[in-house]
Amino acid sequence: MHIQITARHFKMHESIREHITKELEKLEKFFDGIIGCEVVLFYERPQNSRKHCEMTLKVKGETLFAAADSDDFLKSVDMSVEKLERQLKKYKDKLREKNKRVVREVNAKP
Repeated sequence: MHIQITARHFKMHESIREHITKELEKLEKFFDGIIGCEVVLFYERPQNSRKHCEMTLKVKGETLFAAADSDDFLKSVDMSVEKLERQLKKYKDKLREKNKRVVREVNAKP
């Protein structure tokens, strides 16, 4: 999986980059068709502000998006990954149901 991380208007610590990479690699156990992910981190205001994390996950045939904000970048990343995890599970269930429908239609034909 290709991961692109962007930090807007600040220098990102290496520990944040490692945390993002580790969390996104966990998503591969839910769905193996992940092509890549774009992560954007930014502040609302420079001081005493919320930290935002936006993730765009590209999978075969679909693009999933999750955004979260909190007082800490690591929390924002974790919340975004949880949202993507739920979306991946839902997407995978839809694919399974679609495949079951196709198999039933093929078996029903004389």
